[in-house]
Amino acid sequence: MASSFSTKLPLALFLSSLFLHAAIAELVCEDLPSNVCAFAIASSGKRCLLETAVGEGSVEYQCRTSEVVVEGISEYIETDQCVKACGVDRKAVGISSDALLEPQVTAKLCSPDCYQKCPNIVDLYSNLAAGEGVSLPDLCERQRTNPRRAMSELLSSGSTVAPGPVVTDQYSGAATSAPTSGPAPAPL
Repeated sequence: MASSFSTKLPLALFLSSLFLHAAIAELVCEDLPSNVCAFAIASSGKRCLLETAVGEGSVEYQCRTSEVVVEGISEYIETDQCVKACGVDRKAVGISSDALLEPQVTAKLCSPDCYQKCPNIVDLYSNLAAGEGVSLPDLCERQRTNPRRAMSELLSSGSTVAPGPVVTDQYSGAATSAPTSGPAPAPL
């Protein structure tokens, strides 16, 4: 009887470890340590983001789930190789498209080691650039041909200024466009 128990115990432990891993295999942002939170994607497909929380006299970092869903990628923690190749910082609290104005950042993002091998980071910055009316592939092409002027050229020639609100002339009832601030759109 003792030999039967001793042969079944390793099998039971092995099976229970499989069930345990299956039960906890879901990647939840709030469960991630702060040093791997940024650029991670939860099982739900939502991006993880690093936030600060003020504790008793100190600032603590917490990993939270954002509302941004990534198409086609889930349960993913960015590799250290991609973080280095793309020149991003895991300790960054909030990510801004302003970084794209810095030539060093754009050069790293557009480098083959980042652009061709790190789809998660490229997707994130593509979305940030698109929010500014800029195409990351176009930005990278300009970065390759004229790195010093890449972003300024795109902003000055590729972006358009949204028209201002429509204002009704109170005397004639005619609708006119209100003047917009900033440069006029470039002709197409």
